[in-house]
Amino acid sequence: MFELSKLEISKILKKKKCYVNSQAACIEALKIVQEHRKWICKDSIIAISKILSIPACEVESIATFYCHIFRKPVGRNIIRYCDSVVCFINNFKSIKKKLKYILNISPGETTSDCRYTLLPTCCLGACDKGPVMLVNKTLYTRLTSKMLINILDKYK
Repeated sequence: MFELSKLEISKILKKKKCYVNSQAACIEALKIVQEHRKWICKDSIIAISKILSIPACEVESIATFYCHIFRKPVGRNIIRYCDSVVCFINNFKSIKKKLKYILNISPGETTSDCRYTLLPTCCLGACDKGPVMLVNKTLYTRLTSKMLINILDKYK
């Protein structure tokens, strides 16, 4: 039987106290579980709904709305490349093409060794420094195709 850890439950209950109602704490609960498990499975949705005393369908709708909540297993390193208009103008297509080539995966996929997951995102908030990509929590700016191998080597 699936259970959240005592640490996960404790963190969720602590966050819950910071909000007026349980629905408002839901995204924080999802982030806590994902931090520990890397993604949110169906059993996690049910466990969170019980802790917050809200229907599982509400937790599910929040989990599927936010692109930073993963509903399937992901790699150890999440690569988000910006495909906004500004990055498009600054040649993000060459970055996307090179990432696909180096990693041998398409956007939305994870490498066979589970090291990387490649995800497009509509904006990373660094439009003046495009093209950009985010690897885990590190932002890389003014990218060129030549820079990618050195950047990815940091995450092996």
